Amino acid sequence: MSDVAKANDWNAKIIDEFRANDGKVGGPFAGAPLALVHHRGRSSGREYIAPVMYLAEDSDPATIYVFASKAGAPTHPQWYHNLLAAGRAEVEVGTQTYEVTVTEVVGPDRDRVFDEQARRYPGFAGYAEKTAGVRTIPVLALHRL
Repeated sequence: MSDVAKANDWNAKIIDEFRANDGKVGGPFAGAPLALVHHRGRSSGREYIAPVMYLAEDSDPATIYVFASKAGAPTHPQWYHNLLAAGRAEVEVGTQTYEVTVTEVVGPDRDRVFDEQARRYPGFAGYAEKTAGVRTIPVLALHRL
């Protein structure tokens, strides 16, 4: 089985568990805030769903942040490029599904948000260590419409 096929199978299992349990899953995401981000391929036009951990914005309940960590891989995940190109997406959080606009968070704001995520979930600090000198893990703000 190819790496892409393995990732797709792993994602499909998480998506099924998420939907069967009102947005909650076990395994590496147990207890973590998880969203399903729907996006369309820039070239293929195909629809995809990416399960991602998020951080809710305390001062704005209509905004969540997602992190293009790709578990510390040297390249950005495709969903990141797809979301930036589209500027809009649909997300599932818990039992709710809604439309969002997508903006990239940069500079000190990006660092503040990423550092908070890494504080809450130390795996993100590990991802940042793996990508140091290779890439900065992007942070996207998803603003509910």
